[in-house]
Amino acid sequence: MLIGVPEEIKNHEYRVGMTPLSVREAVRQGHKVWVQANAGAGIGATDADYAAAGATIIPSAAEIFAKADLLVKVKEPQAAERAMLRQGQTLYTYLHLAPDPEQTRDLVNSGAVCIAYETVTSPRGGLPLLAPMSQVAGRMSVQSGAHCLEKAQGGRGVLLGGVPGVAPAKVVILGGGVVGTNAAAIALGMGAEVTILEKSTERMEELVARFGTQLKTIYSTQGAVEDECATADLVIGGVLIPGAAAPKLVTRAMLKDWKPGAVLVDVAIDQGGCAETSKATTHAEPTYVVDNVIHYCVANMPGGVARTSTYALNNVTLPFALAIANKGWRKALADDAHLRNGLNVALGKVTCKAVADDLGYDYTAPDTLAA
Repeated sequence: MLIGVPEEIKNHEYRVGMTPLSVREAVRQGHKVWVQANAGAGIGATDADYAAAGATIIPSAAEIFAKADLLVKVKEPQAAERAMLRQGQTLYTYLHLAPDPEQTRDLVNSGAVCIAYETVTSPRGGLPLLAPMSQVAGRMSVQSGAHCLEKAQGGRGVLLGGVPGVAPAKVVILGGGVVGTNAAAIALGMGAEVTILEKSTERMEELVARFGTQLKTIYSTQGAVEDECATADLVIGGVLIPGAAAPKLVTRAMLKDWKPGAVLVDVAIDQGGCAETSKATTHAEPTYVVDNVIHYCVANMPGGVARTSTYALNNVTLPFALAIANKGWRKALADDAHLRNGLNVALGKVTCKAVADDLGYDYTAPDTLAA
């Protein structure tokens, strides 16, 4: 199979779909890999590195989109990329379709087979292709939030860990999943006072078992969200409903009760954000202010640490990419129910129920399209 790896073109996105090591493995298994020139520059991988791994270096994305059977990317295809997709071509990348009706429409109209990293499941539960980026984003959310709290950035002028005689900052984390757990680890390590709001009592028990009583856990209700956020210096949104738009836990009305210069880092922004006032930003212009609250809503946070993120992502995406390349998408999906859960759009049909429900499409079960 011909695998294509185009350069990412989203604003300040430095990751790449396949590392040289991943290319080497695909070539070893008998596949051709075309990599766009300079696609790996953001992770320190040169064209020479890819050529040594067996890839063919292609100057333009257009040629890759025109010929590749399988496209391996990181971020959702931008409008110019969507226009190049072909009927029956397989796209394997993050999609986050629920809050993005324009992308969904274009993918449906393309007739391409679109497999989303974020809805592939695991026999152990969870979302294994989303997990490493959630780990990165959770950890980054604290360092980004701490930076935004500096007075020069418009924040409250609070040091996250405080100093002897001066109280540390209060960090409130909405959701105790992968993002929340990793955010808590960094925030606690920096000496902050940390509270996680979570609905699963079992998950709260696991968090306390891991972090001890140093971490505060509170059952998440709307009232608890209002009360805790009003006293926070830094709020991190880490809630997730697989494939669906994120619930709006933070309302516009709540912000008037927050501390002036408080910071909201909305890690859920890829799925539309967990605050009514959240809108996607970029690494070029990461923040904006609403009612004296700084909003950090970068939609590709892990792209800021592209090398770490790309290698972590390839560790989990490569086995599925090889399965698709070795078997073809129909048989690969028929053989693996967890990979089949990643099918979001195929041959003009929406095959992820959460996306279909959120955007008003008829739902087609993915197993009806697999061999």
